[in-house]
Amino acid sequence: MNDLGAGFGYLMKGQRWVFGHGRWLGFGLLPALVTLVVYAGALVGLAYGADDLVAWATPFADDWSSPWPGLLRGTLVVLVFLLGMFLAVITFTAVTLLVGQPFYESLSEEVERGEGGEVPESDLPLWRELWISARDSVRILLRVAVYGVLLFALGFIPAVGQTVIPALGFCVSGYFLSEELTGVALQRRGMVLKDRLALLRRRRMMVLGFGVPLALAFVVPFVAVFLMPGAVAGATLLARELAPPPAPDAEPSPSSPYTLRKD
Repeated sequence: MNDLGAGFGYLMKGQRWVFGHGRWLGFGLLPALVTLVVYAGALVGLAYGADDLVAWATPFADDWSSPWPGLLRGTLVVLVFLLGMFLAVITFTAVTLLVGQPFYESLSEEVERGEGGEVPESDLPLWRELWISARDSVRILLRVAVYGVLLFALGFIPAVGQTVIPALGFCVSGYFLSEELTGVALQRRGMVLKDRLALLRRRRMMVLGFGVPLALAFVVPFVAVFLMPGAVAGATLLARELAPPPAPDAEPSPSSPYTLRKD
């Protein structure tokens, strides 16, 4: 199986895992549902306010002859909403993981335990784990924002902006979704953000095979809620492929705050 197919396979395995463990699925829906309500309100507000925002930002078009002001502002309204959706898809995962950190950490450990072998475990206090997750999420979101602005600008290119650019947007979304989700398991292995990004680059096609279908599914609000627990489970399986757990007799690095728990 090629890497794209293998990545998609891990996404499906994760969904099957949580649907086979109904208790974990139920608990996993709660943080995703809370985040969804907040994001839905923000997107509704953006949909209602985009016209006024674009009109305020383009006063120079007031004196243009018809139909050019309408065409320009209509295009900008669509692009603003697409940019909002793009950012929502990325940040939804980061915020949901932060809100549900204790649960998703336990879910990921349970998946690894079911796969056998040693289970990497963090010895850091919860507040420290939350701080690291929040800090790394901000760093990821800054990278996403740069891509988002660039893609927004390229969206004005005729034909390409309405076809190729949205496809690239989903690739970017899927890639960074995979980073956020695999981060739950990879952090337990003592991997900092720079190391995680380097690891994902080495298996880029597998990462895209996992993340792009998920990014497409996350566009549908309620689908995102139901897929989130399985996405964490699948990302844990993917992380085991990218960075297998250390051997039982491996000595931990003195600089790493992570240890192994034997079951």
